[in-house]
Amino acid sequence: MSMSTATETPDTTAPEPTAPKPRSRRRTVKRVTLGGALVTVLAAGGGYFWLDATSDPKVLGEAECTAVTPTRIATPSGTAAAGDLRAVCDTLRDLTDAWGRADATGYGEQFTADATYTTYVGTHYQGREDIADAHRALFGGFVKGTSLADSFLGIRFYGPDTAVVTSRGDTYKGDAPSAADLSKTQTYTLVREGDGHWRIAAFHNTQRQNVMERLSFLWDPATAPKAEK
Repeated sequence: MSMSTATETPDTTAPEPTAPKPRSRRRTVKRVTLGGALVTVLAAGGGYFWLDATSDPKVLGEAECTAVTPTRIATPSGTAAAGDLRAVCDTLRDLTDAWGRADATGYGEQFTADATYTTYVGTHYQGREDIADAHRALFGGFVKGTSLADSFLGIRFYGPDTAVVTSRGDTYKGDAPSAADLSKTQTYTLVREGDGHWRIAAFHNTQRQNVMERLSFLWDPATAPKAEK
């Protein structure tokens, strides 16, 4: 006895399209946040470089100390003589030369016995011996092989025996930097001692924060020195 086999008809109905899964809201927010952060970083970086590129000071000073026209202010003790400019500049030249030789003793000799010396990081030295000892260590370490560069902004004499010198300066290796690239602003107070020599009684070194300075001038132009406007 034969049995007939039923033939199944294949289902040709197209499957229902699967709806796309909704995009994760958290993922979308994350991407938007990261994109915004990237734009902010790029804008900030570009802004920083623009501030840096436009922050050169207008007043650069004189490369030669003796090229500065000094101000002489009379006191009851008298007025500085014409030759005192050369004498003050000789002391600063001897200071620079001693640094270039890594001669800590010679460097210290340009200061009075009770001189004060404040570095750009705020370290305060008291006395010639302290200054010389510190530079002996520096010449063998952090500043080994460097030279000093200076650009002189002004020299003022107060009476016959006191001078204040302002300058821009920096250390360097190789080619000397331009005046616009000097990163520190410095003040020397010199006195004429009993032996007739001019020596440094106080030195103060300040690191110029050029981008912060530029930003502050843009934020409030009244904060800029008259010479920089």
